[in-house]
Amino acid sequence: SHATALASLSRMLTESIHTDIIINASDGSIGAHRAVLGAQSPVFRSMFLHNLKEKEMSTIDISDMSIEACQAFLNYIYGNIQHEDFLTHRLALLRAADKYDISNLKEACHESLLEDIDARNVLERLQNASLYQLPKLKSSCMRYLVKFGKIFDIRDDLNAFLQHADRDLIAEIFHEILNVWKGF
Repeated sequence: SHATALASLSRMLTESIHTDIIINASDGSIGAHRAVLGAQSPVFRSMFLHNLKEKEMSTIDISDMSIEACQAFLNYIYGNIQHEDFLTHRLALLRAADKYDISNLKEACHESLLEDIDARNVLERLQNASLYQLPKLKSSCMRYLVKFGKIFDIRDDLNAFLQHADRDLIAEIFHEILNVWKGF
């Protein structure tokens, strides 16, 4: 019966059955259901309880998400996200999870981002770990950069990163480097 309920929720979304709110992404719109959104997110619930423009206009503007990422976000909320879509959009999903206070999605993104840290994504992940307060991801990125010596492999990228990164994060990176050097 659990699978049947999820399939019904999924059909409600994909077939726009009795949608009562429109979500405007950066490049398109999707119909959704206030009750489902409010059940998953205290931020959405608050929007619909109080006389905010979202309640009055029956629209939510999520202009910082593409329509594809927004669809993945809704698919997660409705219990029907495909693994490939999750992986493709996990940084956008992390932003949305943080913005709309959906802790289980934030944790799922956090765990997923830990799995494939490499030289191409470590600085972006470190920035996101700092921004969204993800201690395990921050620690793993620091370990990858400093303890595994990868900081030398991405010197140019690191220089560009340091030009724009948060001062506290830069201080943490240098603190880690100094701790490792003390051990030699």
